[in-house]
Amino acid sequence: MKKLKNEKELVKKAIALGVAYGEKRGAVEFEPTDSAHEKLEYIYRLLVHDKLIQPLPEEQVSQVTIRHRLAIWASKQKG
Repeated sequence: MKKLKNEKELVKKAIALGVAYGEKRGAVEFEPTDSAHEKLEYIYRLLVHDKLIQPLPEEQVSQVTIRHRLAIWASKQKG
């Protein structure tokens, strides 16, 4: 897995887009006390459920791989 050039910024964008998507869809209401780790995992699972991203094999699911997969997803989003 090759690290993206601006992965940190893309992860922040993925969180913002994912939170907006989840709340607009009515699937979740994030609290200010929710950690980035919790948000990332929920967003990942929601996007996989909605078939917007390919799922990782369950044994490869970790915070690092979720961050990378969501950074790639965010890089393909407009806005």
